[in-house]
Amino acid sequence: QVQLVESGGGLVQPGGALRLSCAASGFPFLIYNMAWYRQAPGKQRELVAIIMVSGGTNYADTVKDRFTISRDNTKNTLYLQMNNLKPEDTAVYYCVRPTGEYWGQGTQVTVSS
Repeated sequence: QVQLVESGGGLVQPGGALRLSCAASGFPFLIYNMAWYRQAPGKQRELVAIIMVSGGTNYADTVKDRFTISRDNTKNTLYLQMNNLKPEDTAVYYCVRPTGEYWGQGTQVTVSS
């Protein structure tokens, strides 16, 4: 079955960086668009970034120029490089396969001094 397992979250100071990874299994990774979503306390889930099969990407305005989504189809892995992190980036981050609405369990990112 489809499995999405995130890793790489943690506590980081404002201005710091983290790289999230998502190991995908149970489906042909390279033929699906993939995305990262996040949910902050008391807020709705929001789309952070999406990467198409073609490699094309789109970002939320709030993370543009700071975050980079990428994929390694040889490793069935999705990444999110997050730079210049801000306290408002604090959230649980989810790896998502939009087709079929498959979600990982999430990984916590906390940005605080």
